[in-house]
Amino acid sequence: MLQEKTWLSLVIVVICSRFIWRLFFHPLSRFPGPKLAAISNLPYVKWSLNGELHTKIQKLHDRYGDVIRIRPNALTYRSAEAWADIYSHRKAGKPSFDKDPQFYIASSSGGKPNLINSNNEDHSRQKRLLTHAFSERSLREQEELILGYIDLFIGQLDKYATRSSNVQHNVLDLVRWLNFLTFDIIGDLAFGEPFGCLKDSEYHPWVSTMFQSIKTGAFLRALSIYPILAFLIRKAMPKRLIQKRIQHYQLSKERVNRRLEMNTSRPDFISYILRYNDERTMDTSEIQTNAALIIQAGSETTATALAACNFYLQKNRDCYSKLTEEIRTYFTSEDEMTFLSVAKLPFLNAVIEEGLRMYPPSPAIGPRVVPKGGAPVCGEVLPEDTSVSVAHYSAFRGASNFEEPNSFLPQRWLKQDGKGRFQNDKREALQPFSMGPRACIGRNLAYAEMRLILCKLFWNFDIDLDSRANDWDKAKSYIVWENRPLWVHLQRARHLSEN
Repeated sequence: MLQEKTWLSLVIVVICSRFIWRLFFHPLSRFPGPKLAAISNLPYVKWSLNGELHTKIQKLHDRYGDVIRIRPNALTYRSAEAWADIYSHRKAGKPSFDKDPQFYIASSSGGKPNLINSNNEDHSRQKRLLTHAFSERSLREQEELILGYIDLFIGQLDKYATRSSNVQHNVLDLVRWLNFLTFDIIGDLAFGEPFGCLKDSEYHPWVSTMFQSIKTGAFLRALSIYPILAFLIRKAMPKRLIQKRIQHYQLSKERVNRRLEMNTSRPDFISYILRYNDERTMDTSEIQTNAALIIQAGSETTATALAACNFYLQKNRDCYSKLTEEIRTYFTSEDEMTFLSVAKLPFLNAVIEEGLRMYPPSPAIGPRVVPKGGAPVCGEVLPEDTSVSVAHYSAFRGASNFEEPNSFLPQRWLKQDGKGRFQNDKREALQPFSMGPRACIGRNLAYAEMRLILCKLFWNFDIDLDSRANDWDKAKSYIVWENRPLWVHLQRARHLSEN
């Protein structure tokens, strides 16, 4: 009994000593934040599992300032300067910050690492090849294919639209239909065949399980900080959840193999990969894992950004009126809308930027680790292996970066005379696609899709938000948003009804 008490006392002393060291003597002890988060990872795990990591970090930044300690060995920033220090290429001879291995965990599928969780060397090799598939040239070649799906999307929505303001409006979930559209587009671009969501007006069985796979991954990612606990929870977790993650990869693998067997020159991602592939780039297994990634990253996030733009426009009717007027006066016919022509609309571009700022598709963090020997971030040298990140939601809505940060004000992105209301905005703080060597390669495709979809949507329809969706943006996030239905009413656009 005495020996047991001695061991118990020793354990308590060790734990208390560790907590005291982390709180007062750790190299990061000089940074502000909750004391519990300074001594334990449990608050971070709780925030992640509850889907509130983005809002919790924002509240902490508002309380403590531009840099906070959210874990014993992790800092988040909201300042514009932190982006370049953490994510961009560093000067010759100095290693860049690498991905945080506790955050970018290996896939449950057993496949090879993809563009996100691969090491720097493999990432560079894979990205060099995939960049061809997302280049300006490939975008031009894929335009007709993408236009076809957008026109099908408009045609399907038209079935729900009334022709008169005196008629009771139908209601539909715009998030659902935007997901149908973006999944069909990215499915065709990645595999040479769509999922058939738009045609069948319902989610493909594979697509319907995709968010659950992402959410499960978010849970496993948060728990990876405690390997033993993660192992036990993984064992206790319903097999169907883990199976969904494995199934997602297996289905991607089957579709890639089927596409590789096709003898076609149609412009999709596989055609560009095959065109430029050699022994130094990607093998079949890597193509399969990256295709699975592209399906998730290229569909859910774009649909979310489009839904956010629609939501905030409905909540700000002056902005809605200005955008519809811009679209309907700039074009005389829907046939004039192309990737090139819609890019010339200044207020449309401003709306997209503001939508990404208010409701970033990936709202929380993308951590990196400080390289060996330490490195400076915002003028302070941090010890090696420190996990650092810019918190998207906090940075994009930070009062130190933007005037009236929680208000939807697209005009902040229009050209200023240098003395305007938003002259002190730090536009460089908005990096929804991240920056540096690991920045999202789908940026050009996403912007092209968003511009064209919004143009055609507001050319064809007058849209009103249903009262059930008034607080749509108060959502939880698990890597991406857990979006709720965005209920809207559609009416055939007045300028078309008058013709």
